[in-house]
Amino acid sequence: MEHRARAAIEAQLERGTYAGLVSAVVEPAVELAERLIELAPIRESAKVWFGHSGSDANEALARLVRRATGRPHILTFVGAYHGATDGSAALSGHSAQARYADSGTATKAPFPNAYRPSLAADPERDEAACLAAVEELLTTTCPAAETAAILVEPIQSDGGILAPSPAFLQGLEAICRREGILLAIDEVKVGMGRTGDWLGHQAAGVTPDLVVLGKALGGGLPLSAVVGPAAILDVEPAIALFTTAGNALSCAAGLASIEAIEADGMRDNARAVGDRLVAGLRGLTGRHPLVGDVRGRGLVLGVELVADRAAKTPAGHETAKVCFRAAELGLAVFYVGMESNVLEITPPLCLRAAEADEGVAILDRALDDVEQGRVADDALADYAGW
Repeated sequence: MEHRARAAIEAQLERGTYAGLVSAVVEPAVELAERLIELAPIRESAKVWFGHSGSDANEALARLVRRATGRPHILTFVGAYHGATDGSAALSGHSAQARYADSGTATKAPFPNAYRPSLAADPERDEAACLAAVEELLTTTCPAAETAAILVEPIQSDGGILAPSPAFLQGLEAICRREGILLAIDEVKVGMGRTGDWLGHQAAGVTPDLVVLGKALGGGLPLSAVVGPAAILDVEPAIALFTTAGNALSCAAGLASIEAIEADGMRDNARAVGDRLVAGLRGLTGRHPLVGDVRGRGLVLGVELVADRAAKTPAGHETAKVCFRAAELGLAVFYVGMESNVLEITPPLCLRAAEADEGVAILDRALDDVEQGRVADDALADYAGW
């Protein structure tokens, strides 16, 4: 992918680097918009808004849907991470952002967690209970008639790699259709082939009203997008403008990224190598008492670490140590989750089987070193995480 993006950027540099779409239309932006409309089908004929990151894209979406519908409320989910600007942080429900100001009009509903069901005894009933909680909120503190959109991640990544069954997204879609609420899906982190499909929600067979894209979309350059109906995106032309949004370089890199994912079979690779990684990671369960759960889809995987399997006590401190030790051994993993105790495994889509096996072997060693007390507490002094 890197060489394709580099070649596209170099070619665009030769043609020009006009700043963006504020005052003129650039050809790469038009071509990319057409491709995104193909890859992210929505209910109505679509247009595309371009930005720089998932944060500004989600903030733009919130402004657009509120203005277009005249409804002030948006319903999101506990554990969600939609960005780091004030507006996108207000949409989020993650513990890392609890100290940020909230707009007061983003209501948080519970999100299913198959490993830690909070509303019912088993995962299936917990999902049903989460949908029932959404229904209750829409009749109480987040009235359906005043709710512009439900914004949801198909897989909560920063929330702990939580992947609900297709029934959950299907249930949300049914609620939105019945109540006349827009269904918006945040694909910033798990979209663009990472799950094995172009977009994470496609496994559930739902058709959203709006889709948000970012991160991998730009092939390493700043680029985000909202795909949505013209009635929403055209509601107010100056509602979310940036001088360099939709610039030719970023859009050329975006087109090259899509081409690389298609030409190099990266979606198929994400499925195949993801399955291999899951098998290897689950194999660690029998050797390491810290490993409580392995979950995810494609190349967005999570390993939840616990101090006590029976009690499922979050092992946040140990998780930080595992990440630190793994980095020393040559493996980059991150920790996520509301308790910072889930290892996030999100490697490049071009990861090969041998590299996956090597990564599991390094993680095996890092877990052993932490469990055997070989990683000192003061090793984390300069590794504070978020």
